[in-house]
Amino acid sequence: MRTSTWLATTLAAIVGTAAWITLPAEAVRLSDGKVYFVQPPRLTYSATTQSLTNASGATYYFTLTVPENAGEPLQRVAIAQRDGSTSARLVRYELDDTRAFTGTRHNRGEALTLAETTFDRDTQTVTVTFDPPVPPGTTVTIGLRPDRNPNAGGTYLFGVTAYPAGDTPYGQFLGYGRFQFDEPNHFLSF
Repeated sequence: MRTSTWLATTLAAIVGTAAWITLPAEAVRLSDGKVYFVQPPRLTYSATTQSLTNASGATYYFTLTVPENAGEPLQRVAIAQRDGSTSARLVRYELDDTRAFTGTRHNRGEALTLAETTFDRDTQTVTVTFDPPVPPGTTVTIGLRPDRNPNAGGTYLFGVTAYPAGDTPYGQFLGYGRFQFDEPNHFLSF
């Protein structure tokens, strides 16, 4: 076999093999120290277990998928209520009842340990911090427990932002969880 033919055949074999090799993604770290996901998580599901206004005992579920090529594990998630500016629309949470687990609402896996869950009243944001962080390739569901559903009916949006592990993580906005709360019908029909 001629050297040029052998070299072409060998290179083709190497390139063909390399296409099937999956290397772990490296995190994006900028010179200012900020850490970014290579591929951010996806918000894949959100729902409430109670859709009537002022109902108690509800859980608000948010499911995120951390892709294999995220580059960094998921350290924390911030969930911000949009337009909770009036007392009738504001949601208050039972932070000690926050839960998180691998899998989905209907197919639960292992419970995840939370380092802390906080609420910032000014921004109406619940922040859930995982300890340890959630590794890439994992689907995780967070369950928030409100004291009660809001008093006013309508559509409610909850913005979800994911943060990678690191000293200076950059939050990636994933989208909105959308809930519809309906007022009960107090009128009788005859």
